Amino acid sequence: MWSQTYVTLGSLAPSALLAAAPVVVMLFLLGVARKPAWMAGISGCLAAFLLAVTAYHMPLNLAVNSMAYGAAYGLLPIGWIVFTAILLYRLAVETGQFEIIKDSIGHLTGEKYLQALVIAFAFGAFIEGASGFGSPVAVASAMLAGLGFAPFEAAAICLLANTAPVAFGAIGTPIVGLQSVTGLPMGDLSADVGRLCAPLALIVPAYVIGVMGGKKGLKEAGFAALICGAVFAIVQFLVSSYVGPYLTAILSSLAAMGAMVVLCIQRRKSSARTAHDNQAQSRHSAGAMLLAWSPYIFLVIFVLLLNGDQIKLPKPFDVLWPTSQLASLKAFLNHASWVFGWPGLHNLVLKMPPVVKAPAPYAASYTFNPLTTSGTAALYAVFASAILLRVPPAKLARVFWLTMKQLALPTLTIASVLALAYLMNYSGATATLGLTFSASGRLFPFFSTLLGWIGVFLTGSDTSANALFGNLQVVTANALGFNPSLMASANSAGGVMGKMISVQSIAVAGAATGLSRKDEAGLMRFTLKHSIFLAALTGLVTLFYTYVMPAWAR
Repeated sequence: MWSQTYVTLGSLAPSALLAAAPVVVMLFLLGVARKPAWMAGISGCLAAFLLAVTAYHMPLNLAVNSMAYGAAYGLLPIGWIVFTAILLYRLAVETGQFEIIKDSIGHLTGEKYLQALVIAFAFGAFIEGASGFGSPVAVASAMLAGLGFAPFEAAAICLLANTAPVAFGAIGTPIVGLQSVTGLPMGDLSADVGRLCAPLALIVPAYVIGVMGGKKGLKEAGFAALICGAVFAIVQFLVSSYVGPYLTAILSSLAAMGAMVVLCIQRRKSSARTAHDNQAQSRHSAGAMLLAWSPYIFLVIFVLLLNGDQIKLPKPFDVLWPTSQLASLKAFLNHASWVFGWPGLHNLVLKMPPVVKAPAPYAASYTFNPLTTSGTAALYAVFASAILLRVPPAKLARVFWLTMKQLALPTLTIASVLALAYLMNYSGATATLGLTFSASGRLFPFFSTLLGWIGVFLTGSDTSANALFGNLQVVTANALGFNPSLMASANSAGGVMGKMISVQSIAVAGAATGLSRKDEAGLMRFTLKHSIFLAALTGLVTLFYTYVMPAWAR
């Protein structure tokens, strides 16, 4: 058994600078050298390997197995969730159903401010929850530009609005990644991220309208923005607390869209109609729209079937949910699952004080559950949708192939980042950084959100930022006596505010709306001040839960 050491250069400060080298390499290649994400991930992983075997004197076999363990988690469940989520999205696109969804949403109202709320915030949040990885900004900004918004305005609005759902994007992938590197209970992380994000979700719609039209915009659409944000925030809080992370963004966005449909109908009835407004009414029958939404209806159904046993409703509402029956179904499907200690790593690394109170073996347990993971729930939705929509097998196979081509390099990126994160965890480098960050003392809850913000700004992914810094947050929290679940969740919640200024997001928004390189630079400058303000606000919310109402966190 090999024991970790945390001070490799005689004192903590230079040891921490050395420990940070793999992350610096990765972030430099991404943010400065502008290299592809997969190349940066692999380079950072190689740097971590050299650091582990030289500075930390980690045995070669343990270093290799740590990387393999992390890469395996990157492929299943995380990469599998991303693949099947995008597969379902592409199926909806290839069958033309997504065009019906977009058209029905885009023509719900002719009022500019309401269109921004419906498309940029609510519909963008739905796409984030269902597929994520750049698609929300691309689809929503292109829709707004098609409805007559100036390209720069459309891109800016969608970048600002794409904040509330990011922490729960792509069927909860960022939370799954956070849980995998921290080992904390999924339910606690989901609930704490929801508690941190819900207050921001409450104000983001009004914030977007204020940025668009100032006092005039808030006077015209402030009430609608308040309703949209309140409905989203309440559902986000409830679902993240009692259902889990997988459907939080999807159900929150659907609820917000439902509220906006009601508001738009009421405004049509109560105001004088213009020719333009009459054209804003839906051009599709209820049956056509139900069919178009069917892939995502199936997704909700199958995710609930596979994860419904984790739903713990408060009394007396618990009698309304068949927890025991769903647990039996999951137990039956889990006969195909396999839980095992990772060969050549499980309990072969010894964590040492001051990271732990007494020397303790570092577990490395892997769960292979191909029939019950949330990614497989999305796959079930794909097959059910293909049957309902009468998709020929050849066309379905083509969608599979196109999705595999699209996600080959992103999957390699996910695997390499998780390999980097796990190697830093097992070598002790993460603990070195955590002990250093503990010097921030009582202000660490505020800075923990900024760490996530920096991670997403440079990587463009909340999942990657959680993998890189999630366990660092836990180590620091334990050293300072803070709630580790809340600090890890702050990494994810703070990270979402960095999404609007990441190079990838700016590029996607610019491509979707046809912006020039000069306009993209202006877009970055425009969103930067809003990103900093909202990240600081998230930090204040984290301080509130830490010092004022700690009982409200899990």
